Amino acid sequence: MPELPEVEVLRRDLERDITGRHIKTVEVETPRSVRRHKNKKEFIGRLEGKKVVGVDRRGKYLLCRLDGGEVLVIHLGMSGQLRRAKTAREAKMKHTHVIIGFQQGGQLRFIDPRTFGEMFVAETDAIDKIKELSHLGIDPYDHPISWDEFGALVVSRKAKLKPLLMDQKFIAGIGNMYSDEILWGAGLRWDRTSDSLQAQEIRRLYRSLIEVLQEAVKFRGSTLSDGQYVDLFGQPGEYQTYHNAYDREGKPCPRCRQPLVRERVASRSTYFCASCQV
Repeated sequence: MPELPEVEVLRRDLERDITGRHIKTVEVETPRSVRRHKNKKEFIGRLEGKKVVGVDRRGKYLLCRLDGGEVLVIHLGMSGQLRRAKTAREAKMKHTHVIIGFQQGGQLRFIDPRTFGEMFVAETDAIDKIKELSHLGIDPYDHPISWDEFGALVVSRKAKLKPLLMDQKFIAGIGNMYSDEILWGAGLRWDRTSDSLQAQEIRRLYRSLIEVLQEAVKFRGSTLSDGQYVDLFGQPGEYQTYHNAYDREGKPCPRCRQPLVRERVASRSTYFCASCQV
């Protein structure tokens, strides 16, 4: 699933590419992708003729602001992609569910093999009332807080560190992959409880959190062996080449050279160094 860095890369691409464009046509080939609307006609009617005035992000959600006070909300789910086509004549990829055409030319295409992602249009004033968005926690990339504020939040939760980092009500946008990278950077095990951390460990955790996200965005996200994540123009990210822990079972830890290990935690693979993460 694309996490905060991948969605932020897409936000930046969209901000540069579609802001100021007018939506001419909308095609919905799979109603499930616009399931919050009573039918695809309603979704189409709320988009056609609108102008995109900006693109924001909340956690893993993209918010394309439209003139007239509405927002196109996009969630990529497990396997979603947004791809820009220069012309309508470009061949459509399999699993293309929604196509947005612009008056100035070109299309924005929503591709989603597993159809867990979605698009919907909402009033700007109603965004904070949408359950998935209203419950989001802090955004450590867009709105970083001080380390002592972060520390107070961490120790108050009394939870294992990896599930805590992945809790969208605590921190918005972090998933399985980046939680492993953040914890490796902090030198902390995934199953340490948050209320057991000393001040120095909280500082390390916060520093690693900020640095990993910033570096991942800088290198335009992580594209794994399944190739599911690509940017708006179909290019893979590069940050996977800088991973220190995730998907590196058996390889030497970059810090202590002991083999990295993998454990199954809540049906997910967790990668860490049993020697130097404590």
